[in-house]
Amino acid sequence: MTDRPPARPGQTSRRAAHPALPPLALLAAGGAGATYLWDRDPHESGHFLPRCPFNWATGLLCPACGATRMAYDLLHGDLGAAFHDNAALLGLGVPAAAYFFGRFLWAGLRGRRYRVALGPRATAAVLGTALVWAVVRNLL
Repeated sequence: MTDRPPARPGQTSRRAAHPALPPLALLAAGGAGATYLWDRDPHESGHFLPRCPFNWATGLLCPACGATRMAYDLLHGDLGAAFHDNAALLGLGVPAAAYFFGRFLWAGLRGRRYRVALGPRATAAVLGTALVWAVVRNLL
């Protein structure tokens, strides 16, 4: 039994999870996804892998189309094929995701919380880049 005071009305008595739990859970989920993807080649049909809803509805490629194929190729060490699947996501998205995830994990392991906060200019740059990439890859 603990000597904690009773919770106030409308407040739960649960303790907050350790800040390292979310990044570690995300790492575990990513590992599970990579394990599932390892022997299911998305370049071939017949596997239970999600299809891009934008591509399904319009027949066009969204900025992230090819990400599953790219992840498969990266898992198997084929950088050229990964570049062919989605060059912008490989060149810009993967390094950005690795950086932000590293910060998220590092802060969590140190007992701190980390939240990515993009300003208006950064948000406009990300959306503008995604829009330009979507247009370019559909024209080529």
